Amino acid sequence: MNKDKEHKLLHDRKVVEEINRHLWLESEKAGHDIGYEKAAQDWLVKFSKAWMRHHMPKRKFSAGKTSASSKK
Repeated sequence: MNKDKEHKLLHDRKVVEEINRHLWLESEKAGHDIGYEKAAQDWLVKFSKAWMRHHMPKRKFSAGKTSASSKK
């Protein structure tokens, strides 16, 4: 992932919530606080692509219609 995309993700409120959840879970597993930076990097590597596919799907437009509506 390029640094620009990573920077934008890390400033998205929903992503920060996901990273905080990941921080809590991974810290519990480790038995100590792993730190936000480590949790953020781990989340970016493991989950960011799937998160983006789900929350930021690419939309293709054709003559003012979405690809989903043009398949009717």
